[in-house]
Amino acid sequence: MHLHHIHSPVVRGRRPSGLGLLALLVTQLALFGVYVQPAQALPSYARQTGEECAACHVGGFGPQLTPFGMVFKMGGYTESNSTSLRMPLSGMAVASFTNTAKDLSEDPGKYVGVNNNLSMQEISAFLAGRLTNHVGTFVQTTYSGVENIFSLDNMDLRFAGNVDLGGKDTILGLSVNNNPTISDPFNTLSAWSFPYIASEVAPTPAAAPLIQGGLEYQVLGGSAYGFFNDSIYAEAGAYGSLSRSTLHSLGIGADAGDLSGAAPYWRLAWFKDKRKSAYSLGLFGLAAKLHPDFHSGPTNDYLDMGVDASYQFLGSRAHIFTVNGSYTHEHQKLNASLAAGDANRSSATLQNINLNASYTYKETYGLRLGLFDTWGDRDTALYAPAPDGGSRTGKPDSNGLILEADWTPFGKEDSWAAPWANLRVGLQYTLYNQFNGASSNYDGFGRDASDNNTLFLYLWSAI
Repeated sequence: MHLHHIHSPVVRGRRPSGLGLLALLVTQLALFGVYVQPAQALPSYARQTGEECAACHVGGFGPQLTPFGMVFKMGGYTESNSTSLRMPLSGMAVASFTNTAKDLSEDPGKYVGVNNNLSMQEISAFLAGRLTNHVGTFVQTTYSGVENIFSLDNMDLRFAGNVDLGGKDTILGLSVNNNPTISDPFNTLSAWSFPYIASEVAPTPAAAPLIQGGLEYQVLGGSAYGFFNDSIYAEAGAYGSLSRSTLHSLGIGADAGDLSGAAPYWRLAWFKDKRKSAYSLGLFGLAAKLHPDFHSGPTNDYLDMGVDASYQFLGSRAHIFTVNGSYTHEHQKLNASLAAGDANRSSATLQNINLNASYTYKETYGLRLGLFDTWGDRDTALYAPAPDGGSRTGKPDSNGLILEADWTPFGKEDSWAAPWANLRVGLQYTLYNQFNGASSNYDGFGRDASDNNTLFLYLWSAI
């Protein structure tokens, strides 16, 4: 069934409260703030290029890329200020505190409480940087303190180089990766879109288009891409499922099911860098046939297509404004779910809009606002009532907004211990107007959309 419901898990036991929670959070900052950095503003890249983190990332911290950062990624993570090779290693840690407006109505399990969860959300190690003049990597392995497991996380292996096409400079490359959209250089598609970090403990809406994380880490694919005349970006590739035994050995759950044949992915974007500002407009898509229970027979077929756009005002880098947006339309043929009694209809649609804007002052202080809306056809079997996660109305509709403020003291050229010490402290609030089809009693067990409103405090650091 193409439904995503994420309950999150922190180690159970006696939980501190009040000043105790604050003290523990400060202790985690002291322990990890000087050792580690975020999954995408990796210090190994800064050490390789000799550039400050703010050269590639808005606000000096990932994953939101500047035009320079986009080109560095398209170039295969290989640009360097030295001809010598060095070991491209980095580390990251995220400590967090999550509070929801109302306790979860179900016991979420061994590693998570019903509310006020303080956790070491993740600790990651990266092989990230140039291996040869044309081969670069972004490979992440992660320990989840929420689920108490190690797993292979994001993976993007690249071969890239510059050629002359019709007198125009062009980057051509190949990417081998494990998540559709992870190879994309813009911050509009799901792998790198806002929110750039989120709680792994709070409930999330049950439905999302497949391209928005439905296949992440469970597939392996390759794509070819090109960036022509600093203006036109095009990418095309395909993905196949990893076996359940392989996923188990990598610490990854087989939630999506098994792809029948290859799942094609495509991307086209027009981009313009005007130095003090930059903007893009694009198209994207994914087609997939899934056996939801790893059995032969009928498949659920998904065709996702969308448009996206972005704008950055960089100016002198004292005041940076960004706007990103995307719209996704998914057409579903649910023959497998219908045959199994998990759906009432053979075809349906699901649509999603994500919009966000941000302001960054002197690469240090940031304010962000995101709006999200998902809606689709009613199906009382596919979206059945269930505690915390189902839909009383049989509709997948969810919408709301995200507010975030953050402080990034390190990441600039003159920062302490640059480019080794990187840190962001953030406070995020997610407000739901509608959750899984309704504003009130959405699950049929008395839970309202606003009961899932989430306060999320995080410390995100890397080395």
